[in-house]
Amino acid sequence: ALWQRVLDQRATALNRQGRLGFYAPSAGEEASMIGSHSAMKTTDWLLPAYRDLPQLIQHGLPLDKAFLWSRGHVAGNEYPEDFHALPPQIIIGAQYVQTAGVALGLKKNGSDEVAFTYTGDGGTSQGDFYEGVNFAGHFKAPAIFIVQDNGFAISVPRASQTAAKTLAQKAVAAGIPGVQVDGMDALAVYEVTKEARAWTAAGNGPVLIETLTYRYGPHTLSGDDPTRYRSKETDELWQKRDPLIRMRNYLTDKGLWNKDKEDALIDQVKDEIKDAINKADKAPQQTVSRFLKDTYETAPQNVAEQLAEFQGKESK
Repeated sequence: ALWQRVLDQRATALNRQGRLGFYAPSAGEEASMIGSHSAMKTTDWLLPAYRDLPQLIQHGLPLDKAFLWSRGHVAGNEYPEDFHALPPQIIIGAQYVQTAGVALGLKKNGSDEVAFTYTGDGGTSQGDFYEGVNFAGHFKAPAIFIVQDNGFAISVPRASQTAAKTLAQKAVAAGIPGVQVDGMDALAVYEVTKEARAWTAAGNGPVLIETLTYRYGPHTLSGDDPTRYRSKETDELWQKRDPLIRMRNYLTDKGLWNKDKEDALIDQVKDEIKDAINKADKAPQQTVSRFLKDTYETAPQNVAEQLAEFQGKESK
């Protein structure tokens, strides 16, 4: 989880330098993200939301591709065929419907793989959330639906989003298990997700997991100011439960961690980020014709005409 915090800090700096595009900070949510993903198998399918780059990277996505995705470069969406993940979903909640479909496909193919997806508390107010959970529940599709409840849908507090006492209980209407876990405790999240995966892989159908977590930064780096809707006292309360501090204390007590190891890891991650952003800088310039080529297998006549026009302009 430490590498995720370092990535978050460096990505924020790169964004301010104009070297990175869209970015949704994840500091504070490390236990929820990495704890849950650690219970996944590399062959499982991951369908992330836009804040879930850390899970994608841990799943095997090269860091330079994550940076290209942030820039809106088409290469950031090109994954190897054996990489079981889809690019981050920008439309809030849409990945829940897609996950239900992927999971049903896995079941029909007799696979032992499981489809995982994430959304925030705001995503549970979207129709796609209910459709995806209901569909997967009916067909007993092997899906794990994770709701990272950080308390705010951008600036809207959870109490203003729903009358439900918990988001986990929304699973009841779909006839599937729902569980709530401390999303600031990586080990707790891991154990809950591990048990849920075993249940799902055994053919019992999907599980909904609500992780109670908190994002320390803004919703995205696109102009959001969290001080306008969150109090300093609330921030300080959650800072005391920082997942990195809790994990550091645990590992130190076990004799598995020390300052030298931490400093070495931080330096390593910074070097990896530097190499990745430099590699992203060297990616071929994106062109309109390149974008259109990836949209259709066989372009219709009007698109083919536009493609020829753009290719002519780009060759000059």
